[in-house]
Amino acid sequence: MLAVFLGTGLFLSVKTGFYQIFGIGDWLGSTIFSKSKFKKDKGSVSQMSALTTALAACLGTGNIVGVATALCSGGPGAVFWMCVSAVLGMMTCCCENILGVKYRVTGADGQWRGGPMQYIERGVGIKWLAGAYAVFLTGASLGMGNMTQANSVSQGLSGFGVPPVAAGLILAVLAGFSVSGGLKRISAISEKLIPVLSAVFILACFIIIGKNAEDLLSSLKYIVKEAFTVKAVSGYGMAKAARYGISRGVFSNEAGLGSSAVIHAAADCDNPARQGQWGILEVFIDTVLMCTVTAAAILTSGVWSPDTDLNGAALCAAVFESVFGRAGGYFLNICICLFAFATLTAWSYYGKSGAEYLFGEKSGKVYNIIYIVCAFAGSVTQLESVWSLSDTLNGLMAVPNIFALLMLSKEATNELKNNVFTRKSIVKSKVSVL
Repeated sequence: MLAVFLGTGLFLSVKTGFYQIFGIGDWLGSTIFSKSKFKKDKGSVSQMSALTTALAACLGTGNIVGVATALCSGGPGAVFWMCVSAVLGMMTCCCENILGVKYRVTGADGQWRGGPMQYIERGVGIKWLAGAYAVFLTGASLGMGNMTQANSVSQGLSGFGVPPVAAGLILAVLAGFSVSGGLKRISAISEKLIPVLSAVFILACFIIIGKNAEDLLSSLKYIVKEAFTVKAVSGYGMAKAARYGISRGVFSNEAGLGSSAVIHAAADCDNPARQGQWGILEVFIDTVLMCTVTAAAILTSGVWSPDTDLNGAALCAAVFESVFGRAGGYFLNICICLFAFATLTAWSYYGKSGAEYLFGEKSGKVYNIIYIVCAFAGSVTQLESVWSLSDTLNGLMAVPNIFALLMLSKEATNELKNNVFTRKSIVKSKVSVL
């Protein structure tokens, strides 16, 4: 599956001339520097809201604990391969969003409905495959998007002396408030929470890196060296580094799963290619920026070593405590709790969209009740089997989605090429007039 993810990203990158690299000025100008990013009509959310909600769904424990796990399992070289998978995944996510907008439909409530279900059914023309994707998406939302995140919140709150049952009740109430307001409320929460939370976390990482600045260059060299060492002395080597780095990158940014296209399809945008460019930015922020900064903080801190017994959350806590003292551990717990809650909230919309595709729009209310119950259950139970099932559902989601991406790749890449060509023509015309 990892080869399929990388191969699809590489295929789409080649077809677009590696637009994510050579067109960086263009897609940045059409996203964060766009004047219309906060514009929204009655049946949609703004492009910025779509971005922050999609980021809320993928930013979280994978960017913090997951990076530490990748380092311990695959060595520093895993960071390099994580970034490689992200760069290729930028075009995968871009094309998912393009197709999501191109094939979206209007629901009975006047709001846009889009994502892999629609472009598999209306674009590829295989309705049963779209239904299968909806089943996998709904199942994954209850497992990975809900119960595992609720468990992370519960564990984080336990560090403050909150028992699991109390944590579950608090989370169920908050989840109920969020999901009952639909996408508008979910996106409003994400738009306020994610930028601030991400900025504070990145700033804390930069402080750690700054305090250990003398080790930054050697850490970067170590990352590159380990990425291409056939058999490293540390016992990791290139194979392990690539395996864990690529898998962590895919798990973190979800490029290839098609999930973020569900939210981006609801954005106020009449140009599919423009919304696709937000997908490039999404993967960049999630993996290239967040995961790399987290990894740099871990490596420069001196806490990590090939023979360390620390892993996951314990390793991250030790890194933050090495600079901020005991407060660093509390800060990390708060960040994990808030990121996990944001993920839980955003994934509710993914699962609801899958349920409504399968059973009609009236099923959304029933799904919300189930989602709230699962949030409580995830807080008070052990989830080894849920994690395994969630990984399986992720892989199953990717199969029909990547199949559809490859079948519709010409449509998606042509949308992007035509948009870039038009923009360049307009700029040249303005220059000629001047």
